[in-house]
Amino acid sequence: MALLHLERAVTGLGGWEVAHTWLAAAAHGPLSAGPDATLFFGTPALAFALHAAADRPGKYERALSALDARVAAVTRRRLDQAHARIDRGDRPVLAEFDLINGLTGLGAHLLRRDPYGELTRQVLAYLVRLTEPLGAQDLPGWWTDLAPTGRRSTDLPGGHGNFGMAHGISGPLALLSLATRRGIVAEGQVEAIGWICSWLDAWRQEHETGPWWPETITLEETRLGRPKHTRPRRPSWCYGTPGLARAQQLAGQATADTDRQRLAEQALISCLNDPEQLERITDHSLCHGSAGLFQTAWHIAADAHTPGLTAPLHDLAELLLTPESPGTAIGLLEGSAGLALALSTAAVDEPPASRWDTCLLLT
Repeated sequence: MALLHLERAVTGLGGWEVAHTWLAAAAHGPLSAGPDATLFFGTPALAFALHAAADRPGKYERALSALDARVAAVTRRRLDQAHARIDRGDRPVLAEFDLINGLTGLGAHLLRRDPYGELTRQVLAYLVRLTEPLGAQDLPGWWTDLAPTGRRSTDLPGGHGNFGMAHGISGPLALLSLATRRGIVAEGQVEAIGWICSWLDAWRQEHETGPWWPETITLEETRLGRPKHTRPRRPSWCYGTPGLARAQQLAGQATADTDRQRLAEQALISCLNDPEQLERITDHSLCHGSAGLFQTAWHIAADAHTPGLTAPLHDLAELLLTPESPGTAIGLLEGSAGLALALSTAAVDEPPASRWDTCLLLT
């Protein structure tokens, strides 16, 4: 909610007093800096929001300095644990590296807060190491022995590979690519982008409407060489074609690979022109609903070399206005604040002034 009112304050549509009230509410009481602290929870979440509020030098300086120290401690601890895990030859849990719970999310904040800092480079170096093969099996280093829930499952005895922006390898790909675009490059970073893209290429599927990628694959599917699903699934930011397309568009920009960029853009156009896929969007959330679909598509269209995205964007903006059953969630990823922020982008047809959607690794 603070991010919503910050965007309104920065654009002059709302007052800073309201935004400050929400920030104060977010800061009230204990803030986690423990194992559960992530970009979307605890100290790092408040640090991200407060940085968005610091629209001039010195604003919130003392609070941000204290939060910076805590976020740094959280990040160093997570990095130490991740490198120790790799040294042991164990496979990761998704929450080690993903955007929602892991080091990619912390890296997204650091890339915005301290882009040229040493800790930012350390996160990038860890993600490079994550892409390296681990063990004798021909599986990528981000393959997990667990189910997407983060738990062991008898249904997935060999674990899975996760493609998504929220919990899979597209999040690290987007972060590595965004950093590369800014000239912030750890050793092996460009090669790591290439390894991830090669894996995505190997699992790209062709449909009569255009290319798409599975949300996850199992060990059995790697042996078959194809996913069990034969059609694209929900076109969401978190797991669907839009999020994966944005990550690959960013990768194309970062490595001057115009063919990859155009493929990603064509994948989105095909997705948006397929009524069957759009019918799978059943709510207005940022995570897996129309708000996230619109915000992702808007950024792809803004950077696109490929024509044909203007008309679908207008239709998506109309989709945001369709009534839905009243919900109780007011938050960012699954609540009304996320929808309101996407509507703000649609209304002005410009990138968010507060850059709130850097937490989604869209920009």
